Amino acid sequence: MPKAIKSMPPGCNPPGVRDPRALDCFSLRFTRATKQAQVAIPSHKDNGDERKYETKIGTYTKCVLQDAPGLVNAAAYKLFRDATLSGSFDDFEKVPLGGTRTLNGPEGAYALAMEGTDGWQFGSDPSPKNQETAVIVPPPPALASEAYGTELTELYWCSLLRDTPFTSYATDSTAMAAAEELNGMSAYMGPKDGSGKVTPDLLFRGGYLGETSGPYISQLFLVPTNMGAQQISQRVTTYAAGLDYMTDLALWEAVQNGKDTGLTDQTDPTPRYLHDGRGLAAYTHVDELFQAYFTAYLAMETLKIPTNPGNPYKKSKTQNGFGTFGPPDFAATLAQVAKIALNAVWYQKWVVHLRHRPESGGGIVHLVKTHQGSSLGGSVNKNVLDSTAVQQSFNRYGSYLLSQAFPEGSPAHPAYPTGHGTVGGACITVLKFFYDGDAPINQPMMPSPDGTSLVPYSPSSSDAVPMTINGELNKLAHNISFGHGIHAGIHWRTDSDASMLLGEAIAISVLQDLAKTYREKFEVTITKLDGNPAVIKN
Repeated sequence: MPKAIKSMPPGCNPPGVRDPRALDCFSLRFTRATKQAQVAIPSHKDNGDERKYETKIGTYTKCVLQDAPGLVNAAAYKLFRDATLSGSFDDFEKVPLGGTRTLNGPEGAYALAMEGTDGWQFGSDPSPKNQETAVIVPPPPALASEAYGTELTELYWCSLLRDTPFTSYATDSTAMAAAEELNGMSAYMGPKDGSGKVTPDLLFRGGYLGETSGPYISQLFLVPTNMGAQQISQRVTTYAAGLDYMTDLALWEAVQNGKDTGLTDQTDPTPRYLHDGRGLAAYTHVDELFQAYFTAYLAMETLKIPTNPGNPYKKSKTQNGFGTFGPPDFAATLAQVAKIALNAVWYQKWVVHLRHRPESGGGIVHLVKTHQGSSLGGSVNKNVLDSTAVQQSFNRYGSYLLSQAFPEGSPAHPAYPTGHGTVGGACITVLKFFYDGDAPINQPMMPSPDGTSLVPYSPSSSDAVPMTINGELNKLAHNISFGHGIHAGIHWRTDSDASMLLGEAIAISVLQDLAKTYREKFEVTITKLDGNPAVIKN
């Protein structure tokens, strides 16, 4: 048994408890909670838009009562903001809504964490002292900034390419036009090739280690696998091509009020492998947040990926892992960190940043371009107002609104950071903890252009690094987060990038706590998103 009880402060033992194991459990909880409580609360900096615009045009107000297109009711907004700051269930009940749609889980922002550093302790201050201190969650780009305009331009291009197979980007005229325009935007944050150029094949990819190698879709999203005796083909039910929403101002305004438009998604009757933006959007519209990572765990078992070299059972001749360092542990820990990560990011969303959704940015662009927003001049950068992407979107839809993959547009909670991305960053960190991230991907596959089959992928000279489990896990998290975000039109690129780093830091903190509960002595090294190592040991 651990002997941490000897270091307990005098008088801290629970009265009447004498059982050594009970005292050891108490000691562990006490000492870990003490360590976590000593992590300094960082500053939480927003982008200043809420204070800058009296009309709150740069702030999330969806479903709160609106007075006009893009204009929230001032009294309703005050009650809304008071509720987000108090965290009172009763205060949220007082918020006047514009329709029947309700706010999505704001109380989660105030939930406490029993494992790992509490969500409020991750903020905008760097804390390099150790792995259990706060990660940077920078303020997102401000409404009038060049970076905001660039992100919104990327979203318009992504909406125009929603039905284009990823394997066709290299030769598609719209993809080539997108790469050309984004190349001219100095604030573009996506990956570039060795010459510093955005290429069609690099569009809408993440830039973390290994993500630009191989096909767009992660191998862990394609490998047929099974859960026990249940087969999992990895084909999905997606939505019918060519059906986009919220391109009419009246419908857009109704959605901002939280009204039901009566429109519903139309499904494609043919199950397909994920192969385009609409498919990714459809998957993430109805997924459980840790679903893709649980399936990835099953796929890695199918691929016979070895466990992490630090797994203590690597050297055992008489034992194997099960409830610790075995399949039940692998599966349960994924769900465990997913909930903790979700509540942590909900604090950032509801209390700190209140970043509005891309559909709101598209509304501002439309109102300005159609001269209906006299008070909106200068609120968004000219780089998006004058972009080829916005003009092409107008040519297709007859409005300057950003088309959406779903009739209801975004979920009824703020954009930054994203829940899917934070859960993704956390879950892939758990999988790296249990599996060998350096294991190579042999015989990679990619979906056919119509997604009905898998075909071999031949690595090209443009692949920056060999395909490994680490790279495919990083890619998987961005597939999910961008699928839910830029492909659906409901999140910004920076939402995903920041959230994955936040999720990674949360998972490392939780794993450091869980490590103390294992009887086996171990030291596990994982490769983080930025390529640097993190060590988890007991």
